[in-house]
Amino acid sequence: MQARMNVVKAAADGYRAMLDLEAYVAGSGLPKRTVELVKLRVSQINGCAFCVNMHARDAKQGGETDERLWSVAAWREAPYYTDEERAALALAEAATRIADNPDGVPDDVWNEAADHYDEKTLAALVMAIAAINAWNRISVTVRNPAA
Repeated sequence: MQARMNVVKAAADGYRAMLDLEAYVAGSGLPKRTVELVKLRVSQINGCAFCVNMHARDAKQGGETDERLWSVAAWREAPYYTDEERAALALAEAATRIADNPDGVPDDVWNEAADHYDEKTLAALVMAIAAINAWNRISVTVRNPAA
């Protein structure tokens, strides 16, 4: 597969804005391992091979275990995740699949995340979820191939 266009060149200012959002998330205090798990899971849901490849590799380089990477798609049944990570993954899935629920993100999912993260960190998690969904949509639309 070949990319349809080079978004970095064609939308340089927009790309820089996305990188600024990533910098905010990175400096927010949200654990990097959680961010990478969320990015990987959301990218799996959205079918973004480019981002699945990137975030699995980034997580592995950050010290993530093979078991956690292999089982993130089945995180509810896998024993490898903390309660905080489970809350983040549940919120990420609900926010990514927002059209599947007529009420948007269910209160129980939100409340579980709010029980594990303070308001500032929870806001950063929401921004991280929004960012990876945007990246996925960009990459899938222009057909960025996995490296």
